[in-house]
Amino acid sequence: MPPALPYQTEPPFTHGQAPATGVLLCNLGTPDEPTPDAVRRYLREFLGDPRVVEIPRAVWLPLLHGVILPLRSAKSAAKYATIWTPEGSPLKVWTERQAKLLQGWLGEAGHRVLVRYAMRYGTPSIASQLDALKAAGATRILVLSAYPQYSGTTTASVVDEVASWSRRIRHVPELRFVNRYHDDRGYIEALARRIETHWRQHGRPDHLVLSFHGVPERTLKLGDPYHCECQATGRLLAARLGLAPGSWTLSFQSRFGKAKWLEPYTQPTLVALARRGVARVDVACPGFTSDCLETLEEIAQEGRDAFLAAGGKAFHFIPCLNADAAWIRALGEITARHLAGWPTQLPADPQALAAARDRALATGAAR
Repeated sequence: MPPALPYQTEPPFTHGQAPATGVLLCNLGTPDEPTPDAVRRYLREFLGDPRVVEIPRAVWLPLLHGVILPLRSAKSAAKYATIWTPEGSPLKVWTERQAKLLQGWLGEAGHRVLVRYAMRYGTPSIASQLDALKAAGATRILVLSAYPQYSGTTTASVVDEVASWSRRIRHVPELRFVNRYHDDRGYIEALARRIETHWRQHGRPDHLVLSFHGVPERTLKLGDPYHCECQATGRLLAARLGLAPGSWTLSFQSRFGKAKWLEPYTQPTLVALARRGVARVDVACPGFTSDCLETLEEIAQEGRDAFLAAGGKAFHFIPCLNADAAWIRALGEITARHLAGWPTQLPADPQALAAARDRALATGAAR
């Protein structure tokens, strides 16, 4: 048998064919099923990433495979089962829908692009979707992170995976990355409208908690900008909502292990608010653009139970942006800015384009 080639064979190419531009929307990932085996495969990939767990491999890998995966897989699968939908994992359902709506918005705005979505861990993988974009003729690819706030544990891991893929490619396309949009005006506006819509329907709370995914505190001391970008998002959102000081709290959830993580922690914050006499609390999760296990189970279920058990009277979880029309518009505008200079824009009448974008947003809102 001949030795394996170091680089992949390129997809068929016809001389003279027009080059294409691709957009790859990347989210964290999800197991394929809410079963222990599927969750174990997912956690093995996720927790095996050195970007996620910065512990020497000789120490961490035996602990991961010998203790954590055997104990945690079944428990996590039971949690996933409580949020699973007939369509599958909520995170995957919403990310796929966002990619389709983004394709429509960009197309109606006059951009000829190919939009796909991928998961950093699980399926569809980043490598498989980059392969698909190349096979469709993409010579330029914009990698769009679903994480508004940059973190080495998330955003940089996407960059790592794209780089790993590129090392196997003979004809590497032009690559660009959207690493952050934590302070983007459209993103903040979409968050504010989402919260205001909930308040118009259910009334305002006594206190609002903005819960972000946590990371070890040491990452802040080592120079990761995630904590600062979460704080910036919180301040901008609170200002846009006109919140008075003391009426809202920014916290961090999903702590794992015994190390100190970014504080304050979300669940103890909810308990403290209840014990302080706060009757109703609303929780929004600005760092998650799609609802997932961390929002639907950890916040909407566990957080609710903790708040009510501590004496709170009413708990409201405000859903993530998901397929909200204002969010799709913001995502489209972010994408269009980062596509600048690439020949994707089709000549068209500006008024016709504006009307087409409005139709695309109306279609997204109807869904």
